[in-house]
Amino acid sequence: MAGKKSKKSPVNLKKTSGSSETSSGKVGSRENVQQKKVIEKDSKWYNFIVRTIWTFIMISGFFITLASGHFYCVLLILACQIATFRECIGVTSQSGREKKLPLTRTLNWYFLFTTIYYLDGQSLFKFFQYYFINYKILNLISSNHFFICYCLYVLGFVIFVCSLRKGFLKFQFASLCITHMVLLLVVFQAHLIINNVLNGLIWFLLPCGLVIVNDIFAYLCGITFGRTKLIEISPKKTLEGFLGAWFFTAIASIILTRLLTPFTYMTCPVKDINTNFFTPLTCDLNPVFVSQDYRLPPIIFEKIGVSVITIKPIYLHALNLATFASLFAPFGGFFASGLKRTFKVKDFGHSIPGHGGITDRVDCQFLMGSFMNLYYETFISEKRVTVETVLSTILMNLDERQVIELIKTLNEVLYSNRIISDKVYKKLVDLYNI
Repeated sequence: MAGKKSKKSPVNLKKTSGSSETSSGKVGSRENVQQKKVIEKDSKWYNFIVRTIWTFIMISGFFITLASGHFYCVLLILACQIATFRECIGVTSQSGREKKLPLTRTLNWYFLFTTIYYLDGQSLFKFFQYYFINYKILNLISSNHFFICYCLYVLGFVIFVCSLRKGFLKFQFASLCITHMVLLLVVFQAHLIINNVLNGLIWFLLPCGLVIVNDIFAYLCGITFGRTKLIEISPKKTLEGFLGAWFFTAIASIILTRLLTPFTYMTCPVKDINTNFFTPLTCDLNPVFVSQDYRLPPIIFEKIGVSVITIKPIYLHALNLATFASLFAPFGGFFASGLKRTFKVKDFGHSIPGHGGITDRVDCQFLMGSFMNLYYETFISEKRVTVETVLSTILMNLDERQVIELIKTLNEVLYSNRIISDKVYKKLVDLYNI
């Protein structure tokens, strides 16, 4: 019996040693899991801190740019559209790095700057109109702007056709199509945002602020009471967050409008591109900033004794903008999410620590900015012919002789209407008889 027990004892020892090894393995795996959780927690806190710091840096930089003036706001928009173009092209043409086609990337940038010059050149020429009289070459460039742009585009088209190579045709034509898609969705809409800046900074700042507020409250409402998935390509977006953000964005539109409208720096169209926050700026206010009486339906309000309310129309327009910022502008972000999923990337870039690329932050702003420009031109702009617009047209399209003839004609009109005397008119005639 003792012998049998002694024979079994080694087996028991082996089992014991095996169980001890198993238990030690479990302890080790638990320690590894705990270490991973600690690392992930530290990483999340680090990312949160970095993201927060860069959020405040971006907000501070944005307000500094606003205070610096319209010119720097235009530069900011140009920088954002160039960065967005670079990131979108980079994401959609990853395979192009393996192909030895150096002209592909060069043509992308060529079409970008040609399009920027075509869209924004005419808008910015009017701020340098006084140089067109002194420098004939500038007058020639301005007066033939569209023809020059067409020639530049045709040159790019010819270079593209000449660069086609067998075996790479599908890639090259796909690259051309992607380039033009990005030009349409980014550069064209950025051009409309620049027009918003020139029409008055409020038409630039208000839509930007509404998109930011909507994004924040969509997140907060989503994590608070979000249950229903909104769209397949963005599983974290919920219907409750989507609709809740609409409510808070509408409230924010009233608050932002109340804060911005007292400042003429915000409401006045730009006349001098070098204007900044400290420059005294005056203009005839657009009627939307002037209080007006609105008659209410008597069937509903006669019982409470209210028949008319007085309100500035800008508040009603702000609510319309809030609706678009809540219900339609987010689809610019959904489109960007779908594009990233197509090419299996998390972010468009890493230019902003903690936030990804520029495109990840401004994807909704382009759609909102283009709508703001269309809304302004349709419902808000007075479409007036002002001294500035007439003067800009004269200096950009007439030479010195034609300008003098115009002045003579205007003097004759003033004299015939007895606005200037005979003596003054004779002096003016002698002065311009060159």
